[in-house]
Amino acid sequence: MKIAHRTAALLCTFAVAAGVSLSSASAQPKEKVDVPEVAVIGTGGTISGVSTSRVSFQDYKSGQLAISKMVDELRPEVDGVADVTTEQFGNKGSGGYSIADYRKLTASVDAALKKNDAVVVTTGTDTMEEFAYWLDLTVRSDKPVILTGSMRPWTVIGTDAPANLYNAIKLAASNKTKCYGTVVMLNDQIQAAREVRKTNALRMDTFESGPSGELGVIDQDNIRLNRAPARVQKCGKASWRTPFDLDRIVGKVSDKESTPLPRVEIAYSYQDAGGEAITAFADAGAKGIVTAGTGAGGISPAMSTARTEAVKKGVTFASTTRTGSGAVYGSSDTTGVIGAEDLTAQKARLLLLLSLAATDDEKQIRTWFATLGTAQFTTK
Repeated sequence: MKIAHRTAALLCTFAVAAGVSLSSASAQPKEKVDVPEVAVIGTGGTISGVSTSRVSFQDYKSGQLAISKMVDELRPEVDGVADVTTEQFGNKGSGGYSIADYRKLTASVDAALKKNDAVVVTTGTDTMEEFAYWLDLTVRSDKPVILTGSMRPWTVIGTDAPANLYNAIKLAASNKTKCYGTVVMLNDQIQAAREVRKTNALRMDTFESGPSGELGVIDQDNIRLNRAPARVQKCGKASWRTPFDLDRIVGKVSDKESTPLPRVEIAYSYQDAGGEAITAFADAGAKGIVTAGTGAGGISPAMSTARTEAVKKGVTFASTTRTGSGAVYGSSDTTGVIGAEDLTAQKARLLLLLSLAATDDEKQIRTWFATLGTAQFTTK
């Protein structure tokens, strides 16, 4: 105790000699670190899940934790990376969101990008690839948009959730993916929205980009990008933005009189597949149908007959392969049927849906599939 008192007395002596009181010295505000402003928008999913025990890796309730609480658990470390604000858009599994919800999410991301340097969106992984491609096609700003989630809930041993969220914020703050459109960041891997797909129901390295490969990786303090999406070629140009400005083509989200987006469905082909699904979709008012065909887009005879009849009724088709890789090029001579090249069926559906919302001109839609729908760089 005597030593402590002597130490305190010495500190007071030094403070007085310096002409500074201890109270005024301690009251000095900490200098604010100048870091990028990043908005984190939470939509739920496994990343916000709560497990029944610390080892129940598959037994949990998704969409339980608030995104603000999750970000707070990354402090103080995340504060050295970015000035983070949060928005709770929703809190449920990714499969529980509708296309109408997607429209609202785009509006939320656009609004956040007007006030921040980048946005991170947390989602469930089941339909994360669709969330990502939708935002890639509809967000108007070229600032970084990063999607992340996790394969294990926040509350289990060995969870990937906190690391994924922290790395997503770090990637967003780095500005390295400016003009990349939307990218997905999980398992230290950075993937392009157009190519990324979930390939395993349970493993943490589930997201892959097929033959195109990942964009890059995050190794602690190192963010390494090995390639870029083709759209960076138009960075800084008005043509960088897609033609799918939702406020323009269907009206503002807040507008009760806004035009609803067209219905587009997917029909899967297999040995001796019937044509009833296509017929039912057409009769139910689908404006477009994507076929997931065998090989280079082949469909069964019954499906082919049903497709021909549906085209006569004004339904537009996009042809994809169920194989998971390769391309379906189609033919301009086949009225009403557009080759979706190497887009997966679920992503071709989103591009066809937005295309049909913007125009009824089949030639224009073919052009969009041959340009926006591909990953090719051009020499022009």
